[in-house]
Amino acid sequence: MAHGVIAVVPPGLEAQAAAELESIGALDVQPLRRAVRCRLDLAGLYRAHLRCRLPFRLLYVLASFGCSSREQLYAGVQRAVDWSCWLPPSCSFRVEVSGTVPGLNHSHYSALEVKNALVDWQRQELGDRSDVELEQPDRVLHLHLGQGSRGPMATLCVAGSSESLHRRGYRAAMGLAPLKENLAAGLIDLTGWDGSVPLLDPFCGSGTLLIEAAARALKRPPGLLPGPLAPAHHAQARPFSCLDWPGADLGLWRAEVVAAAEAAVAAASRPLAPVIGWELDAEVLEQARSNVKAADLEPWIALQQGDGRQLEPPEQPGIVVCNPPYGARLGEQEDLRELYFQLGQQLKQRFSGWTLWLLSGNPELTRSLGMKASRRVPVSNGGIDCRWLRYEIR
Repeated sequence: MAHGVIAVVPPGLEAQAAAELESIGALDVQPLRRAVRCRLDLAGLYRAHLRCRLPFRLLYVLASFGCSSREQLYAGVQRAVDWSCWLPPSCSFRVEVSGTVPGLNHSHYSALEVKNALVDWQRQELGDRSDVELEQPDRVLHLHLGQGSRGPMATLCVAGSSESLHRRGYRAAMGLAPLKENLAAGLIDLTGWDGSVPLLDPFCGSGTLLIEAAARALKRPPGLLPGPLAPAHHAQARPFSCLDWPGADLGLWRAEVVAAAEAAVAAASRPLAPVIGWELDAEVLEQARSNVKAADLEPWIALQQGDGRQLEPPEQPGIVVCNPPYGARLGEQEDLRELYFQLGQQLKQRFSGWTLWLLSGNPELTRSLGMKASRRVPVSNGGIDCRWLRYEIR
């Protein structure tokens, strides 16, 4: 039986996330703002945790109810589900809140009201209560408050993982101002790169764009533990709290793990066009190499120390991707204007027939490229309003 699920995704990537969910069998897929609503059966929910690259969280909808006061929130939470199954006193929990409605416009106090409703119910019905755990709770409960067709509504969900799904596990080492893995995956999805043409990153930093690109082309499931591929029947997944829910089916979960691993094993022998990253900072380059090794992608990703403004193209045209500094946290404006200008000159002189995708958080610096973008996709990187810009190099 399919059940309501909300995928929380990076802003600007809702359409890509919707297509990704449809590809793994989701029904009634509806892009929202920073989220995608859909329906998934239990196998599909497991598949989404293993294979989907774009969500921060996959939220399983427990209940929706009218809510315009603290009293309605308190009562609605207590009636939402059978809490003796979903939250026995032995399970710790954390409450997250997004959105507001009149009378409930402070997330901290709304979260406190949810917590009070739950522990009061437990004490009354079970004689004991759960602990609140902020770091690694057994249950992450998410409350969204907003206007529905019939007035103020509350939607109460439980997250399938106690930590954000963007953390793949391969990135112990990070350069300055790193991209989140799911944002990088979504940016690569927008380029359409499939491994058939070269992919270059002149400012690769900790290597996230290239790692996510190669992992996508090689069908490496983000929900499996990173590292060397094992035979599919030995594959191990990252821990997910949905495996401890009422009605969890570990046999079904194992079948999905094996199927995801089999797809990766089958793609492991696939030849990819050159995937090359340049990084000037030797220490950051070593971090990138460590991340590539942890992701078991060394045969497919070549990293070089050097100035990205002096990169040399392979013979076959392909795609350049980059996230150069844009002045919010790194670099000085005058130096950065020169960097962008020189990058634009190099690309125009040596990369005719290529496509550039550049993440810009500073329109003034981007103008220094001396190129006109053919596409602009609004995204957010670390809270900074950015554009993922496409340039056809002639």
